[in-house]
Amino acid sequence: MSKDIRIRKGLDLKLKGEADKIIVDAPPSSIYAIKPADFHAVVPKLILKEGTAVKAGEPVFYSKYDDKVKFSAPVSGIVSEVLRGAKRRILEVKITTNGSDEAINYGKLNPSDANADQVRSMILESGCWPFIIQRPYSIIANSNDIPKGIFISAYATAPLAGDPEVILAGKLEAFQAGVTALSKLTSGSVHLCVGKESILKNIKDAEVHTIKGPHPAGNVGIQIHKLDPINMGERAWTVGPEDVAIIGNLFLTGEFKPERTIALVGTDVKESDRKYYRTLVGANVNTLVGTVDTNNTRIISGDVLTGVKLSNDQFINFYHNTVTLIPEGNEYAFLGWMPFTRNHVPSNAGTSFSKLLGGKRMVDTNLNGEDRALVVTGEMEEMMPMDIYPLQLIKACMAGNIEQMENLGIYEVAPEDFALIDFTNTSKLEAQEVIRLGLDLMITEVG
Repeated sequence: MSKDIRIRKGLDLKLKGEADKIIVDAPPSSIYAIKPADFHAVVPKLILKEGTAVKAGEPVFYSKYDDKVKFSAPVSGIVSEVLRGAKRRILEVKITTNGSDEAINYGKLNPSDANADQVRSMILESGCWPFIIQRPYSIIANSNDIPKGIFISAYATAPLAGDPEVILAGKLEAFQAGVTALSKLTSGSVHLCVGKESILKNIKDAEVHTIKGPHPAGNVGIQIHKLDPINMGERAWTVGPEDVAIIGNLFLTGEFKPERTIALVGTDVKESDRKYYRTLVGANVNTLVGTVDTNNTRIISGDVLTGVKLSNDQFINFYHNTVTLIPEGNEYAFLGWMPFTRNHVPSNAGTSFSKLLGGKRMVDTNLNGEDRALVVTGEMEEMMPMDIYPLQLIKACMAGNIEQMENLGIYEVAPEDFALIDFTNTSKLEAQEVIRLGLDLMITEVG
């Protein structure tokens, strides 16, 4: 049965630089990359060596700890480089495309007629399994698990994030096929959270929930908490809306085609270039942004709260639908520590006109202060819609106290749920990093 969700806690960061709702094809990238760093806790084992010809949808490497989970090439071409770091750790597998669009065909399969084993096998073999993320821990799902529910958030509230309604334009048939396929893999329901006027309200084989509220209402972890909280020993899966369409397209066509629609946003993007660009997973970021002066502009794969910094020659994150360009915080306001001196930037502080006057604001990377003591102020609780104590959970993670972490709700959270706390807390604490380290400890000690 569907359930409406209303979130009251949180904060909408209204920033300048949003993308027009126009979709165009991005210039093709000559090189694509699969980056193991995009897949937390995955240790890659190479299947193809440098110089090997590869087809789109052909597995390039697999997970050491779950060899059924494969990572496939987004394009056909040649494995041109395996970039390694310290201790020969694989950083990137680069594929130089030959432009032939030659792809492996796994055979069409009607998800309505398929059983769970057939659906699971096809998703695993094609390389679509990495799109399925497990909660707790926010890692790629175990290929043998049966989750109690699968959650899809088609409601974006992160600053300047790509609108799922635009991203899924022309992909509703594939999205429906993906939802139907995923419904075969859970003992419970597929939960789809949408806005009030969503085009996805009539999707079948899912419980459709209407959600409303400020960020982080669009975070799938918040939605899980409101619909079916995770307890110790339970598993739930999450899948991004465009990733559902990629899975659905696999069943409709038999081919792995990881199309990615990227919103190019931010005040350092020319207004005429702020659009949605269709490309493929692993594309080089310079196909969207060109050559950027990274001394003065930061390129972010993702949104400003949770994204990853990129250089001109790097590649867009496997899961991201947004690329953001904002000024580097290398200019400092005179007497910037005084109230009412930085009113052009967004703030939740009562001493800022930006909060009192509202409207869209500019943002840069300046931290506006140094590290400070971690004290009880109540500001973290204002940003956390879950029924947990965020400050106490952060402290438990810092102390490595597993029992306290369990009692305080570590199984329900992911780093992105603490992104607003990163932005608003006066201590300048990197809460997302602390929570990620706490989750990694739980993976090691509890599993």
